[in-house]
Amino acid sequence: MLPRLFQGFLAAKNASSTLPIVSMTADPVASGLVESLARPGGNVTGFTNVPPDLSGKRLELLKEAVPGATRLAFLWNRLSPATLLSLRTTQETASALGLELQSREVQDSENFDTAFQTAIRERAQAFLTTPGPIIASHQARILHFAANNRLPAIYPYSEFVDAGGLMSYNPSYEDMYRRAAIYVDKILKGRQPADLPVEQPKKFEFIVNLKAAKQIGLTIPPNVLVRADRVIK
Repeated sequence: MLPRLFQGFLAAKNASSTLPIVSMTADPVASGLVESLARPGGNVTGFTNVPPDLSGKRLELLKEAVPGATRLAFLWNRLSPATLLSLRTTQETASALGLELQSREVQDSENFDTAFQTAIRERAQAFLTTPGPIIASHQARILHFAANNRLPAIYPYSEFVDAGGLMSYNPSYEDMYRRAAIYVDKILKGRQPADLPVEQPKKFEFIVNLKAAKQIGLTIPPNVLVRADRVIK
Protein backbone atom coordinates (compact mmCIF):
# COMPACT_ATOMS: atom_id res chain seq x y z
CA MET A 1 0.00 0.00 0.00
CA LEU A 2 2.63 2.56 1.05
CA PRO A 3 4.88 2.16 -2.03
CA ARG A 4 1.84 2.75 -4.25
CA LEU A 5 1.02 5.87 -2.23
CA PHE A 6 4.47 7.27 -2.99
CA GLN A 7 3.92 6.82 -6.72
CA GLY A 8 0.61 8.63 -6.35
CA PHE A 9 2.18 11.59 -4.54
CA LEU A 10 4.91 11.89 -7.17
CA ALA A 11 2.38 11.75 -10.00
CA ALA A 12 0.27 14.44 -8.31
CA LYS A 13 3.30 16.72 -7.90
CA ASN A 14 4.29 16.23 -11.53
CA ALA A 15 0.74 17.00 -12.64
CA SER A 16 0.44 20.31 -10.78
CA SER A 17 2.76 22.85 -9.17
CA THR A 18 -0.08 24.65 -7.37
CA LEU A 19 -2.38 21.95 -5.98
CA PRO A 20 -1.55 21.52 -2.24
CA ILE A 21 -0.35 17.98 -1.45
CA VAL A 22 0.07 16.38 1.99
CA SER A 23 2.37 13.40 1.38
CA MET A 24 3.61 10.45 3.42
CA THR A 25 6.85 9.00 2.04
CA ALA A 26 10.16 7.50 3.13
CA ASP A 27 12.46 10.33 2.04
CA PRO A 28 10.60 13.25 0.44
CA VAL A 29 13.85 15.18 -0.12
CA ALA A 30 15.67 12.38 -1.97
CA SER A 31 12.44 11.59 -3.83
CA GLY A 32 12.23 15.16 -5.11
CA LEU A 33 8.91 15.95 -3.45
CA VAL A 34 10.28 18.75 -1.23
CA GLU A 35 13.40 20.93 -1.08
CA SER A 36 14.04 20.25 2.63
CA LEU A 37 12.18 18.93 5.65
CA ALA A 38 12.20 22.28 7.46
CA ARG A 39 11.27 24.36 4.39
CA PRO A 40 9.51 22.15 1.84
CA GLY A 41 9.03 24.88 -0.77
CA GLY A 42 6.59 24.31 -3.59
CA ASN A 43 3.18 22.75 -3.09
CA VAL A 44 4.08 19.59 -1.13
CA THR A 45 4.46 18.99 2.61
CA GLY A 46 3.54 16.09 4.90
CA PHE A 47 5.37 13.36 6.77
CA THR A 48 8.37 11.09 6.43
CA ASN A 49 7.67 7.53 7.62
CA VAL A 50 11.32 6.39 7.85
CA PRO A 51 13.23 8.16 10.64
CA PRO A 52 17.03 7.72 10.42
CA ASP A 53 17.30 5.29 13.35
CA LEU A 54 14.25 3.12 12.55
CA SER A 55 16.16 0.27 10.89
CA GLY A 56 18.63 0.16 13.77
CA LYS A 57 15.75 -0.09 16.24
CA ARG A 58 14.35 -3.07 14.34
CA LEU A 59 17.71 -4.79 14.57
CA GLU A 60 17.87 -4.15 18.32
CA LEU A 61 14.41 -5.66 18.83
CA LEU A 62 15.29 -8.70 16.73
CA LYS A 63 18.45 -9.25 18.73
CA GLU A 64 16.51 -9.02 22.00
CA ALA A 65 13.89 -11.47 20.71
CA VAL A 66 16.59 -13.90 19.53
CA PRO A 67 19.48 -13.25 21.95
CA GLY A 68 21.52 -16.21 20.69
CA ALA A 69 21.61 -14.96 17.10
CA THR A 70 24.92 -13.54 15.91
CA ARG A 71 24.56 -13.80 12.11
CA LEU A 72 21.71 -11.83 10.57
CA ALA A 73 20.80 -11.40 6.90
CA PHE A 74 19.60 -7.99 5.76
CA LEU A 75 17.48 -7.68 2.60
CA TRP A 76 17.55 -4.26 0.97
CA ASN A 77 17.09 -2.50 -2.36
CA ARG A 78 19.12 0.59 -3.23
CA LEU A 79 16.39 1.83 -5.57
CA SER A 80 13.97 2.39 -2.66
CA PRO A 81 13.87 5.86 -1.05
CA ALA A 82 15.99 6.21 2.11
CA THR A 83 17.37 2.67 1.78
CA LEU A 84 21.03 3.65 1.81
CA LEU A 85 20.47 5.54 5.05
CA SER A 86 18.76 2.47 6.52
CA LEU A 87 21.65 0.29 5.38
CA ARG A 88 24.21 2.52 7.06
CA THR A 89 22.19 2.72 10.29
CA THR A 90 21.74 -1.06 10.35
CA GLN A 91 25.44 -1.66 9.77
CA GLU A 92 26.38 0.71 12.58
CA THR A 93 23.90 -0.92 14.97
CA ALA A 94 25.12 -4.41 14.06
CA SER A 95 28.71 -3.36 14.73
CA ALA A 96 27.77 -1.86 18.11
CA LEU A 97 25.95 -5.10 19.07
CA GLY A 98 28.77 -7.33 17.87
CA LEU A 99 26.64 -8.92 15.14
CA GLU A 100 27.65 -10.21 11.71
CA LEU A 101 25.37 -8.48 9.22
CA GLN A 102 25.04 -10.30 5.90
CA SER A 103 24.01 -7.62 3.39
CA ARG A 104 21.81 -9.00 0.60
CA GLU A 105 20.62 -6.59 -2.08
CA VAL A 106 17.48 -7.51 -4.00
CA GLN A 107 16.43 -5.49 -7.05
CA ASP A 108 14.06 -7.88 -8.81
CA SER A 109 12.34 -11.24 -8.46
CA GLU A 110 15.38 -13.25 -9.52
CA ASN A 111 17.55 -11.73 -6.79
CA PHE A 112 15.42 -13.23 -4.03
CA ASP A 113 16.36 -16.85 -4.73
CA THR A 114 20.06 -15.95 -4.69
CA ALA A 115 19.67 -13.91 -1.50
CA PHE A 116 17.77 -16.72 0.23
CA GLN A 117 20.24 -19.40 -0.85
CA THR A 118 23.19 -17.31 0.30
CA ALA A 119 21.58 -16.61 3.66
CA ILE A 120 21.11 -20.35 4.27
CA ARG A 121 24.58 -21.23 3.00
CA GLU A 122 26.15 -18.64 5.31
CA ARG A 123 24.00 -19.89 8.19
CA ALA A 124 22.02 -16.75 8.93
CA GLN A 125 20.15 -17.15 12.21
CA ALA A 126 17.59 -14.38 11.63
CA PHE A 127 16.89 -11.62 9.12
CA LEU A 128 15.30 -8.23 8.59
CA THR A 129 14.37 -6.08 5.61
CA THR A 130 14.09 -2.45 4.62
CA PRO A 131 10.73 -1.09 3.49
CA GLY A 132 10.14 -0.50 -0.20
CA PRO A 133 8.09 -1.65 -3.20
CA ILE A 134 10.21 -4.72 -3.99
CA ILE A 135 9.90 -5.98 -0.39
CA ALA A 136 6.18 -5.24 -0.10
CA SER A 137 5.37 -6.90 -3.42
CA HIS A 138 7.14 -10.13 -2.39
CA GLN A 139 5.50 -10.47 1.02
CA ALA A 140 4.26 -14.05 0.53
CA ARG A 141 7.62 -15.19 -0.83
CA ILE A 142 9.56 -13.67 2.06
CA LEU A 143 7.20 -15.10 4.68
CA HIS A 144 7.43 -18.55 3.10
CA PHE A 145 11.22 -18.39 3.21
CA ALA A 146 11.17 -17.43 6.91
CA ALA A 147 8.68 -20.15 7.89
CA ASN A 148 10.23 -22.87 5.73
CA ASN A 149 13.69 -22.26 7.20
CA ARG A 150 12.48 -21.50 10.74
CA LEU A 151 14.16 -18.09 10.68
CA PRO A 152 13.03 -15.32 13.04
CA ALA A 153 12.49 -12.02 11.26
CA ILE A 154 11.27 -8.48 11.85
CA TYR A 155 9.49 -6.56 9.11
CA PRO A 156 8.81 -2.89 8.26
CA TYR A 157 5.08 -3.45 7.68
CA SER A 158 2.43 -4.71 10.11
CA GLU A 159 0.74 -6.45 7.15
CA PHE A 160 3.57 -9.00 7.18
CA VAL A 161 2.75 -9.99 10.76
CA ASP A 162 -0.98 -10.11 10.08
CA ALA A 163 -0.16 -12.53 7.23
CA GLY A 164 1.90 -14.83 9.48
CA GLY A 165 5.23 -13.07 10.01
CA LEU A 166 6.93 -12.97 13.40
CA MET A 167 7.38 -9.29 14.28
CA SER A 168 7.07 -5.80 12.85
CA TYR A 169 8.12 -2.36 14.02
CA ASN A 170 6.92 0.67 12.14
CA PRO A 171 5.41 4.13 12.57
CA SER A 172 1.76 4.24 13.59
CA TYR A 173 0.12 5.15 10.31
CA GLU A 174 -3.17 5.70 12.09
CA ASP A 175 -1.51 8.46 14.13
CA MET A 176 0.15 9.91 11.03
CA TYR A 177 -3.16 9.97 9.15
CA ARG A 178 -4.72 11.95 12.02
CA ARG A 179 -1.84 14.42 11.91
CA ALA A 180 -2.16 14.64 8.12
CA ALA A 181 -5.80 15.67 8.60
CA ILE A 182 -4.58 18.53 10.83
CA TYR A 183 -2.24 19.66 8.04
CA VAL A 184 -5.10 19.54 5.53
CA ASP A 185 -7.19 21.69 7.87
CA LYS A 186 -4.37 24.26 8.16
CA ILE A 187 -4.02 24.43 4.38
CA LEU A 188 -7.78 24.85 3.91
CA LYS A 189 -7.58 27.76 6.36
CA GLY A 190 -4.92 29.50 4.30
CA ARG A 191 -1.52 28.07 5.25
CA GLN A 192 0.88 27.27 2.41
CA PRO A 193 2.48 23.79 2.11
CA ALA A 194 5.83 25.49 1.52
CA ASP A 195 5.69 26.89 5.06
CA LEU A 196 4.63 23.70 6.85
CA PRO A 197 7.68 21.55 7.78
CA VAL A 198 7.71 17.86 6.90
CA GLU A 199 7.31 16.03 10.21
CA GLN A 200 8.63 12.67 11.41
CA PRO A 201 6.58 9.97 13.18
CA LYS A 202 5.87 10.47 16.86
CA LYS A 203 4.22 7.12 17.61
CA PHE A 204 5.40 3.62 16.69
CA GLU A 205 3.88 0.12 16.78
CA PHE A 206 5.63 -3.08 17.76
CA ILE A 207 3.64 -6.20 16.88
CA VAL A 208 4.47 -9.80 17.80
CA ASN A 209 2.88 -12.95 16.39
CA LEU A 210 3.07 -15.77 18.95
CA LYS A 211 1.59 -18.23 16.45
CA ALA A 212 4.52 -17.61 14.14
CA ALA A 213 6.95 -17.89 17.04
CA LYS A 214 5.53 -21.30 17.99
CA GLN A 215 5.76 -22.54 14.39
CA ILE A 216 9.51 -21.87 14.25
CA GLY A 217 10.15 -23.06 17.81
CA LEU A 218 10.98 -19.64 19.23
CA THR A 219 10.07 -18.39 22.70
CA ILE A 220 9.79 -14.60 22.80
CA PRO A 221 11.47 -13.31 26.01
CA PRO A 222 9.02 -11.67 28.46
CA ASN A 223 10.95 -8.38 28.42
CA VAL A 224 10.33 -8.16 24.66
CA LEU A 225 6.73 -9.34 24.74
CA VAL A 226 5.70 -6.81 27.37
CA ARG A 227 6.73 -3.97 25.05
CA ALA A 228 4.49 -5.10 22.19
CA ASP A 229 1.61 -2.82 21.27
CA ARG A 230 -0.25 -5.80 19.84
CA VAL A 231 0.21 -9.54 20.31
CA ILE A 232 -1.31 -12.10 17.96
CA LYS A 233 -2.06 -15.32 19.87
